[in-house]
Amino acid sequence: MKYLDEYRHPEIVKKLAAAIKAITTQPWNIMEVCGGQTHSIIKYGIDQLLPGEINLIHGPGCPVCVTPLAYIDKALAIAAQPEVIFCSFGDMLRVPGTDHDLLSLKAQGADIRIVYSPLDALNLARQHPGRNVVFFGVGFETTAPTTALAAYQAKQQDLSNFSLLICHVRVPPVMQALLRSPNNQVQGFLGAGHVCSIMGYHEYLPLCAHYQIPIVVTGFEPVDILHGLYLCIKQLEEKRCQVENEYSRVVNMQGNQPAQQLMRQVFDIVDRSWRGLGEIAASGLALTAEYEQWNAERRFAVATINTQEPRDCRSGEVLKGLIKPAHCPEFGKRCTPEHPLGATMVSSEGACAAYYRYRRFEHA
Repeated sequence: MKYLDEYRHPEIVKKLAAAIKAITTQPWNIMEVCGGQTHSIIKYGIDQLLPGEINLIHGPGCPVCVTPLAYIDKALAIAAQPEVIFCSFGDMLRVPGTDHDLLSLKAQGADIRIVYSPLDALNLARQHPGRNVVFFGVGFETTAPTTALAAYQAKQQDLSNFSLLICHVRVPPVMQALLRSPNNQVQGFLGAGHVCSIMGYHEYLPLCAHYQIPIVVTGFEPVDILHGLYLCIKQLEEKRCQVENEYSRVVNMQGNQPAQQLMRQVFDIVDRSWRGLGEIAASGLALTAEYEQWNAERRFAVATINTQEPRDCRSGEVLKGLIKPAHCPEFGKRCTPEHPLGATMVSSEGACAAYYRYRRFEHA
């Protein structure tokens, strides 16, 4: 199948792995920002094809994983209201809040529905004019445009029974926060191709120049990731730093201009707290004053909920790349997908979930 078989071709994979080995002369720490890339790396054993000098660091590129506990508790408080139809992407339902999760609240009778798009939630609001329909908007710049479109259409149609709980976050500020950290180990980045399909990669140019670090935008298949790693390692070995686009079949410099314009119309850039990472300046999106009427935090008076993160979950260290999931003493013991301590174990892009699914017997 085009764009699958050719990007998983065993001979190409072997050649790229050999090429990486041939150019590697010293240790390098490279972070893949995206959780989707992490799952591909662990699923296909890409890290096991690399020379021992190359250490892949799994970054905070899972939007479910970095949604702060306070927003899970806000979602639970809203979803518990009897007049509410609460809509969310499926992998948010198992993320633990302070006392329970959305799935257990649904089992207790709350009207919580899994949707594939915020526009599905918008349709529910049209179909149920007597109910308050709330969509839980999480994700990076990849999913933010469809949330913005839902807000835009709600305003155009004056749908007063629809609102949005917004916890969208932005990738470049968290990359900068990691590079500023005194514990930073990252020497090169693999950029998230799906984010760059929306935003382009011009925002990475000042990061690359200021921190003198190579950034290679890449995709999610084995050939994509290995080619991206080859380009990144080649830069490091040659003492160069620039932004390269390995994913040119999908990404261009400027990105999707209409999507960006809609996001600017609907969202303001704000400071945002990240689960396990703390507050990061200019890293979040929030509805503008023009769209405040559709702000679920205001409508349901949950903005003051400010839950502190639990101490027994080390997902923050995983998200910063300080430890691998299997190095957590609770991994596969107290913390499993059925009984998770944190979001990284239940999200479809979480690093802990990837290790549990594909590597847990290695680390037993």
